Amino acid sequence: MDEKYLQLFVDETSLTNQLVLGALLPEKIWTPLPHFFQTWLRNYTAGTLVYFITSFLWSFYVYFYKYNVYVPKDAIPSRKAMGLQIYVAMKAMPWYCLLPTISEYMVENGWTRCFSRISDVGWFSYALNLGFYLILVEFGIYWMHRELHDIKPLYKYLHATHHIYNKQNTLSPFAGLAFHPLDGILQAVPHVIALFLVPTHFTTHIGLLFIEAIWTANIHDCVDGKIWPVMGAGYHTIHHTTYRHNYGHYTVWMDWMFGTLRDPLEDEETKKM
Repeated sequence: MDEKYLQLFVDETSLTNQLVLGALLPEKIWTPLPHFFQTWLRNYTAGTLVYFITSFLWSFYVYFYKYNVYVPKDAIPSRKAMGLQIYVAMKAMPWYCLLPTISEYMVENGWTRCFSRISDVGWFSYALNLGFYLILVEFGIYWMHRELHDIKPLYKYLHATHHIYNKQNTLSPFAGLAFHPLDGILQAVPHVIALFLVPTHFTTHIGLLFIEAIWTANIHDCVDGKIWPVMGAGYHTIHHTTYRHNYGHYTVWMDWMFGTLRDPLEDEETKKM
């Protein structure tokens, strides 16, 4: 890519930095910072807001507004449990935000296959490549997650931090980002690897990284949405109780292909027998 085209990416991140940071922080805090650190601060600020807004709203809806409808009273997590999850997530958040910041730096320098405007490739090519991108991400996250369980040192020193929440009354939307920092980064790395393999719309890539925070909140609320083939909270709750099933991300396909799928409905029928 020539420098003129790469400048489109820089202009886009600069505009996003200005819109987010300008709306939330005094200019004297962020304007003197180099572009890279402005981008990190924007990701950190936006990521923290998405985490708290999504988790608070979802917790309010499930545990208070729909009290004893989706989750039995004795399965509602305590404030202490949710507070611990917030503490773990907030310790990791500054490190999580390094990944999208680095990925944006690589895009701005022309190291990836990202494109700036959908018009550069057309809507058909955009949709096709987005499909390939999502398949690669599904595959990568499945195997990264599975190896975090199968490789004992990785589980002991990284992933076990997240799996202390292993019962319905200890899981909550706030657990969605309660990981060891390196664990959380490793599970998001497939998003970045895909940029080197598939032509990807830059803004879509950044949007999908932030959707991660919303999605992880949703799959830790223990409410089974029963929307096949979505790998929702019903499947993910089983993962937290068996440790050996349902490693997938958005869909059940990878677990089905590699023999680790356990269906919530079949699980309930087995318990009743």
